[in-house]
Amino acid sequence: MAFIVKNTTFPSLLDLLSPYSCRGCGRLGEAFCECCKNNIMHNRNGVCEKFRDHKNLPPIYTVSSREGVLGELIHDYKYYSIKALAKPLAEMMSESLPVRLPQNSILVPLPTATHHVRARGFDHMYLIAKNLSKIRKIPVGRMLVRNKNTVQVGANRKERLSQANLAYDLNPRARIDKDKTYILLDDVWTTGASIEAAVKKLRAGGAKRIIIAVIAYSS
Repeated sequence: MAFIVKNTTFPSLLDLLSPYSCRGCGRLGEAFCECCKNNIMHNRNGVCEKFRDHKNLPPIYTVSSREGVLGELIHDYKYYSIKALAKPLAEMMSESLPVRLPQNSILVPLPTATHHVRARGFDHMYLIAKNLSKIRKIPVGRMLVRNKNTVQVGANRKERLSQANLAYDLNPRARIDKDKTYILLDDVWTTGASIEAAVKKLRAGGAKRIIIAVIAYSS
């Protein structure tokens, strides 16, 4: 039986002591087994009609819709702090991206609200970015920072866009290189407001080449 820990001081210790059960099939041993991961990738639908409405955005890659097992994985990872799910989520994100990515690429995780980082005990997108970095041998760059702890759940697109424009800014410690490709990472595409705001910030900073990668989209 797996422990479900929402906010713990000792997540690493529990990771070592507690046996995980696969979120897909229930088999003991790991948080998400290879067989269930392959099943998602085999039946994936990485094309969302919503993306076609955002012609001003860079290319968008995604695993599938936020339904079934994939939706449960994201939920458990974000709201029950199951850190072990970062690796399989990063693996699926890697498989959804082109096999060959531009040289000099940098992974840019969308920054998480500070109070969410405190509640989970970790920055969920940064952890996925680190796992993806190991898989693809691409460095992670904190090119963006979070300005406000706005909560977008339940907000409409206009409200989300207004909040997102205020929430993100360029990291004053980071330098945008126009010759590099920035792969912007997020977990779920709902209205696209957060991604759109982040892309604007990167472009304003001088980024010429951007790729968007999200794990799932809300149908």
